[in-house]
Amino acid sequence: MGFEPQPDFGTPASLSAETVALTIDGQPVTAPAGTSVMRAAAELGTTIPRLCATDSVESFGSCRLCLVEIEGRGGTPASCTTPVEQGMVVHTQTPLLQKLRKGVMELYISDHPLDCLTCSANGDCELQDQAGAVGLRDVRFGQEGATHLGEVKDLSNPYFDFDPSKCIACSRCVRACDEVQGTFALTMADRGFASKISAGTAADNFLSSECVSCGACVQACPTATLQERTVVEIGTPDRSIVTTCAYCGVGCAFRAEMRGEQLVRMVPWKDGKANRGHSCVKGRFAWGYANHAERILSPMIRETIDQPWREVTWNEAFTHAAAEIARIQEKYGRHAVGGITSSRCTNEETFLVQKLVRAGFGNNNVDTCARVCHSPTGYGLKTTFGTSAGTQDFDSVMASDVVLIIGANPTDGHPVFASRLKRRLRQGARLIVIDPRRTDIVRSPHVEADFHLPLRPGTNVAVLTAMAHVIVTEGLADEAFVRARCDWEEYRHWADFVALPCNSPEALAPVTGVTPVTLRAAARLFATGGNGSIYYGLGVTEHSQGSSTVMAIANLAMATGNIGRPGVGVNPLRGQNNVQGACDMGSFPHELSGYRHISDAAARNMFEAEWGVSIDPEPGLRIPNMLDAACDGTFKALYIQGEDILQSDPNTKHVAAGLAAMECVIVHDLFLNETANYAHIFLPGSTFLEKNGTFTNAERRIQPVRKVMTPLSGLEDWEVTQGLANAMGLGWSYGHPAEIMEEIARLTPTFANVSFARLDVLGSMQWPATAAAPDGTPVMHVDSFVRGKGKFVVTDYIPTDEKTGPRYPLLLTTGRILSQYNVGAQTRRTANVIWHEEDRLEIHPADAEDRGLKEGDWARLASRSGETTLRVMVTDRVAPGVVYTTFHHPATQANVVTSEYSDWATNCPEYKVTAVQVSPSNGPTDWQEDYSAFTAHSRRIASEEPAE
Repeated sequence: MGFEPQPDFGTPASLSAETVALTIDGQPVTAPAGTSVMRAAAELGTTIPRLCATDSVESFGSCRLCLVEIEGRGGTPASCTTPVEQGMVVHTQTPLLQKLRKGVMELYISDHPLDCLTCSANGDCELQDQAGAVGLRDVRFGQEGATHLGEVKDLSNPYFDFDPSKCIACSRCVRACDEVQGTFALTMADRGFASKISAGTAADNFLSSECVSCGACVQACPTATLQERTVVEIGTPDRSIVTTCAYCGVGCAFRAEMRGEQLVRMVPWKDGKANRGHSCVKGRFAWGYANHAERILSPMIRETIDQPWREVTWNEAFTHAAAEIARIQEKYGRHAVGGITSSRCTNEETFLVQKLVRAGFGNNNVDTCARVCHSPTGYGLKTTFGTSAGTQDFDSVMASDVVLIIGANPTDGHPVFASRLKRRLRQGARLIVIDPRRTDIVRSPHVEADFHLPLRPGTNVAVLTAMAHVIVTEGLADEAFVRARCDWEEYRHWADFVALPCNSPEALAPVTGVTPVTLRAAARLFATGGNGSIYYGLGVTEHSQGSSTVMAIANLAMATGNIGRPGVGVNPLRGQNNVQGACDMGSFPHELSGYRHISDAAARNMFEAEWGVSIDPEPGLRIPNMLDAACDGTFKALYIQGEDILQSDPNTKHVAAGLAAMECVIVHDLFLNETANYAHIFLPGSTFLEKNGTFTNAERRIQPVRKVMTPLSGLEDWEVTQGLANAMGLGWSYGHPAEIMEEIARLTPTFANVSFARLDVLGSMQWPATAAAPDGTPVMHVDSFVRGKGKFVVTDYIPTDEKTGPRYPLLLTTGRILSQYNVGAQTRRTANVIWHEEDRLEIHPADAEDRGLKEGDWARLASRSGETTLRVMVTDRVAPGVVYTTFHHPATQANVVTSEYSDWATNCPEYKVTAVQVSPSNGPTDWQEDYSAFTAHSRRIASEEPAE
């Protein structure tokens, strides 16, 4: 019998290694001690009727349908809460049980609307199914007495409705909210007949409650009480295809449930190893952008950016684009053109774009959005460990005893992982949070950080060095691990450095703003608390010392021996769905796929032999270099696959100037985004629902992306790039992304054993997948580091050049919010805007009072680079002297104010530290109004609509 050690029909999360033998309905079965009778019966193929039990929550035993008889034991216990015992003899179907189950079901149905045949959940309702399972055909009880049939529907949520008249009070939704999501937004109010589900204690409805619309309650509901509106509007799905979400780096697996070619709903797949059957509001519900009216479905060209767009055929667009690239290279030289790959496209699609640049353009001028988010991760982890990726799988957190989160907000940015993390914290794991802002994970229902270190933005290295000082000077380092696994001399050099008095918590407190007593206690906890894991995000990497901070994190993990087993490790939380994959595929100007430097002749020879071309051994231009060169007049053409650099990159005015200086900007995207205002050629993109391929998530997990509907534009994104390549004479002949993956596997050692066929069998694989690890590698660096010995690197704290002063006394840092994603191109075109209609500026009450600002006031946010305006949110989540905003709405243009300072090693922009001043304002700036008018004009001429 194949028993999984996870909750399933009442099975405890931890099963004993001991097994017991019992008999169920005359058949012998062996099961681990602690298994429920219901689960053991299911392994035999026997399904016991149930309503309150589900494989996503712990056992409850309230519905009284799963009753069984056990020889030698009185009564009829619930099988979901009864553990198996040695020699137990169980009967699941007897005349007594049949009578009891029918009676219970009659009571349920008597308080249920009599519209089963016309109910929108018909064919998709467990109550109907279980009524049939117990043989109920008639209901003796009338509905003349007290019932719940007059209850009013809650229609407040934009994605699902709550109909209490159909509720059977099984509490599955409440338990899913508590156990799976960890929000504790739902409760069972009142008692007895008056029992009902309530969305919180003070809320009037779901929308005003603490509900985060993750969908766990909807998925758990056995009736039509909680139901997606799309099921009511379209009908019950009749087929499904498993695919991978295209939002954050968690990489949740979903069943795309279809009716014909119409998507009805996205249901998290319980066999998905990244999400284990859970989801967030974005992946679960916010997929409507795929059919949004603003999608561009035909190629368009124009000679200059002040002209109207003209629709053309695909062939005409490819021919025109190829001719423009040839013209520009002939006039300005081979290096005058480049490309940008997309972290929202598949591995296969990004691989083709970098191949187009190297084999078609003849240079290495290729970059990706990872430049502006996690490029320091690649540099820092490759330097210290030997590989440019996180060390663990997400399941590993369930073995952590101490979790350190620095510069990450998982509840908003990576909510499905955050739910798993919160589950582990409720089980007793300890938590340290290093963040300028009090994020939700610091204090949420049944979870509270042991230590919150609210550091001054830009001082990550100083804080980590101070923690290392405590660990080294108090003898808390794991020297046995260091001697066995790391370079001892480098460790001694590093230890001597961090032990200097100038690196003590007391000495660095004026720099970091962190209380020395708190910092010392946090350091001791991490070093002595058991398995210690570190999770970090853009609050680490988007700094001038981003690479230094990543290496400081690696130093801390190695010094405490927290590498190479479950429950430990260094884990970057990637922001976009395929940031890891875009990096893996060679999207940087200095690296081929698999992170091999372009100067490596042996690696280059592999590609040259495969592609039949010579590859330039010199690194190309990064995105900021391309823009600088464009302003200088030496860079003239850019192919941008699925990125909106005008909104996402720093110093918006400089980006706009660079784009405006180019003669041919090719935008390949779903919508006319902000960058498309400067485009000369627009190539329509396809959504993740319209393509085949793979994504690689933050845990190095390669997962299938499967086409569930025909591309509305007619082509998948890889076909678009291939069309452009062939118009340039490259002669590509891929027939399916599986063939592209075969090429990737031939050229990329860490992907050597990856194929679509293997993914179909295994569901997913974590690279490296090689002959030595044919099914992949969940935990890295188990016996040794990829580079051999772990490398300690001295990371001296160097203050950023971005200084506060009398004119700009505050520090701005930025981040994300749960309902929105990146620059909002997808989520703003869904009902998610109901939770976040505009970016707000968070400011401490003391700073707001000093400036005469109140909640909701317009404020001018100015820096040395530019200014914008937005409304104020007064909150103590930020410390005095610090302000915070999101960047999801183009009307805000938050990156107008960010500087051009960047990480010393990778040019990752320093988004998280900008010196600003905040003052009262009457509304949007002239620049915002001019820009909004320009955008509206561009979109109007695109559709040739008359001006009002």
